[in-house]
Amino acid sequence: MSSFRTLDDLGDVTGKVALVRVDLNLPMDGGSVTDTTRVEAAKPTIMELVDAGAKVLLLAHFGRPKGARNSTMSVSMTLDAVEDVLGKEVMFIPEVQGPVVAQSIGILRNGDIGLLENTRFWPGEEANDAEFAAGIAANADFFVNDAFSAAHRAHATTEGLARILPAFAGRAMEKELTALEAALEKPEQPVAAVVGGAKVSSKLAVLENLVGKVQHLIIGGGMANTFLAARGVDVGKSLCEHDLTDTANAIMDAADHAGCTVHLPYDVVVSKEFSANPASLRVCNVHEVAEDEMILDVGPQAVEALGDVLKTCKTLVWNGPMGAFETEPFDDATVALAKTAAALTIGESLVSVAGGGDTVAALNHAGVAQDFSYISTAGGAFLEWMEGKELPGVTALKK
Repeated sequence: MSSFRTLDDLGDVTGKVALVRVDLNLPMDGGSVTDTTRVEAAKPTIMELVDAGAKVLLLAHFGRPKGARNSTMSVSMTLDAVEDVLGKEVMFIPEVQGPVVAQSIGILRNGDIGLLENTRFWPGEEANDAEFAAGIAANADFFVNDAFSAAHRAHATTEGLARILPAFAGRAMEKELTALEAALEKPEQPVAAVVGGAKVSSKLAVLENLVGKVQHLIIGGGMANTFLAARGVDVGKSLCEHDLTDTANAIMDAADHAGCTVHLPYDVVVSKEFSANPASLRVCNVHEVAEDEMILDVGPQAVEALGDVLKTCKTLVWNGPMGAFETEPFDDATVALAKTAAALTIGESLVSVAGGGDTVAALNHAGVAQDFSYISTAGGAFLEWMEGKELPGVTALKK
């Protein structure tokens, strides 16, 4: 039983008007959409409501117009892509509330779709203005939120509407929330977390939250260098936040008290210059890094040991690469560990949840994204969830 309302809790919706919050903040190139992943994610919810005979009004933001109309940021730029993915004609409505929307609803037949203008053209959206939300809600019967990527923002169309209209999680949102509940809220233990990326400073809150929730914390990427430096290792020219070594030590102490093992690399891949396949590339013990070398990936022995750790775990949460994965061969550790996690997931001994932009790119690069139990494309919302924060857009959907 999920703790939030889903489309399964809806009664007969024939002829009813559904406001559906989706993510149409799509990547563009010269006026055309280059990637429709987010539309595809929202398609099951939209088509389910269409098939049930509802009039579906899509709500979305596009870019950062800062509360003013801006023709280059009209949601209509995404209309062709939305129609292509849905295989249906969609009516563009240049407002979000008022008589124009009411008239458009009168024209739409049951099972038709309308796309409302960029919600961020009005300052009331980001201010979560109750009057603005009420104006949008006035034309509708119920609200469906299918945009987890915007759920960490308390905006009028993510949180405000849910306080006025009956509110439900769409299918993509439901999948995301079910996966996240399984990964950190009620996980099967032992739980491992892989946290990588360049800087400790951007993941501090994540690390502080995780040490109390997981049994194994695997630290990779540039942030591992800061932890190694905190342990007294000389990391040479490596990317490292030397001013955060006390913080790193405090996190390791907290982990000790919580019974969480922190895994740092003991062999590393180093080079004097950061370029593809450099001549100065070598693998060494962390205590053998020369002062003119930089650590650019986790070494093969450590990766094998980390793979063995995953074999003892039931749940894995992954955010961030193990090394400088965009440049070969510094993608080796990320690819090897991702392949191990994928194999364990396929073998049904591991539930694996990953999220964040770099992470998705790294898992796609490793060719295993489709083998993980769940991949979240929501960067900011996924990070805040890993930090243990309440997401206003989710809280508003609770039963």
